[in-house]
Amino acid sequence: MSEMPVFETLADNFRLNNVSVIFISLDFKRDLATVEKFVSEHQIKSKVYLIDEPDYNSWIDKVSPQWSGAIPATLISNGTRQEFYEQSFDYQSLSDKIRHFF
Repeated sequence: MSEMPVFETLADNFRLNNVSVIFISLDFKRDLATVEKFVSEHQIKSKVYLIDEPDYNSWIDKVSPQWSGAIPATLISNGTRQEFYEQSFDYQSLSDKIRHFF
């Protein structure tokens, strides 16, 4: 969650390059109100989805076969190419990764 402002800033700064950010919440469905409150309080403008599937093994490889399930995790994709990272990012390192997709 601490990285969300970095991703939001990146989305704002790269919007003209058609870069969008999508957040995925792995919280339980019963905690949806807490997720919604967090998004509202932190003024998150990017889309946020909650995955309501407690059996991670049924979908985790669809995100990336490299993903161990650890968070934070980031998938960068432009439709023809994708890279997966299981690490934290600061703004500079994340924007450098994004620029490689242009």
